[in-house]
Amino acid sequence: MNTDASTKRPGGRSTRVRDAVHGAAVALVAERGADQVTLPAVAQRAGVNSSTLYRRWGTLAALLADVAQHRDDGAPPLLGDLRADLESQALWTLTELSRLGGIAFFRAEVASDVDERRDGLRECLRRVSERFRPILDTARQRGDALPPPSPSPSLEQVLDRIIAPLYFRVVFSIPGTDEAYVRGLVAELLGEPQLDR
Repeated sequence: MNTDASTKRPGGRSTRVRDAVHGAAVALVAERGADQVTLPAVAQRAGVNSSTLYRRWGTLAALLADVAQHRDDGAPPLLGDLRADLESQALWTLTELSRLGGIAFFRAEVASDVDERRDGLRECLRRVSERFRPILDTARQRGDALPPPSPSPSLEQVLDRIIAPLYFRVVFSIPGTDEAYVRGLVAELLGEPQLDR
């Protein structure tokens, strides 16, 4: 069995460096805006040599895309109630997108020129879907009943009627995209009565 240093790195120094660089990138984008951040500035803030960043990520856009892929770590746990879980995950999504620099990370992730070997849009959709799929699966297992015609919403309905509006409104800075708006989207999807938004 091969036990050389290269097989151990992902859980050791490599992970610590990545975490430090990601943290530095998030902080600098929040402080300065993505267009004022450089790889050397991120390296200095993270306490690593800038050559490490150029070797591992190559460009700032690639680094920001990598950060975006790993920002789901703080997603809230499931609560065991369909409406509460949909609201919780949707509100977390809104918070992540709305925080300073949030859109910059999203744009970097889905940019076609970041990495020709991967499809950023497809990866973003996969990650978002995987946050909501367990909610729907466990609701079906519990037998949660919803108003006709659908016994429970599909993942496609959640993406179309909750997630897509959130991304659209945050990207275009549409006023009123707040907690009440999110709760209204969920209530509408579930066929629940709601107050005017």
